[in-house]
Order: sequence, then C-alpha cells, then structure tokens
Amino acid sequence: MRQFNTGATRDVVEGKLSYVKGLSPISLRRYMQYLDSSRVQVGGNTRGFDNWKKGIDEDVYLDSMFRHVMDVWLLFDGYNTNDNHGEVDLETALCGVIFNAMGFLHEVLDVEEDNDE
Repeated sequence: MRQFNTGATRDVVEGKLSYVKGLSPISLRRYMQYLDSSRVQVGGNTRGFDNWKKGIDEDVYLDSMFRHVMDVWLLFDGYNTNDNHGEVDLETALCGVIFNAMGFLHEVLDVEEDNDE
C-alpha cells in the first residue's frame, strides 16, 4: 500500500502496466499525425481513424510493412526513396511500419480473443 503526505492511499504499482514509461508521447503524436494525413482517400472521401479495425488481411499488412521497412532501410543507408505518393521521408516510413505492425498484431490478437471465447 502506498500512502501519500496528504493521507491518501493507493495500492502498489508493481505488476501494473506503465504506458507512460513504456510509450513515447512525441512518437505517438507523430503517428497520429500520420494516421490523420492518411485518412483522405482517392476521390476525396475521408475514412475514420479506426477504419483499419474493420479488418485487413494479414498478408496485406505484411506486404505493406515490408515496403515501409525497405524505405526505412534505404533512407538509413542514405538513399532517396519514393512510393506511389512521391518522395518518402524517414518519419513517414517509420509510421508506415508502425501502422502495419500494429494492424497485423491487432488481427493476430483479435483471432486469439475470438478463440478464447
């Protein structure tokens, strides 16, 4: 039990996940900016931030993630790289890796959750 100078008490923090310590707010903010910039589709329609949760095949995530990893690798080695939208910068490529890894993981965990029911 933790007790504070004010007299307030809380249980211990051991065994609890610490999102504040485990995640980077500047990385999350940049990732959300990436998601926002990716919401406008060809034709001008805007999809919701959570559109990807409707389900994307794992092989699509893997293929896209590998393209973004290649962009990161090329940029890291000092080369320029382009995709179907034009020149790619390192932040955008890294956000693409995160998006695809998170989506892939979501699909894997979603299947596990379904199997646990």
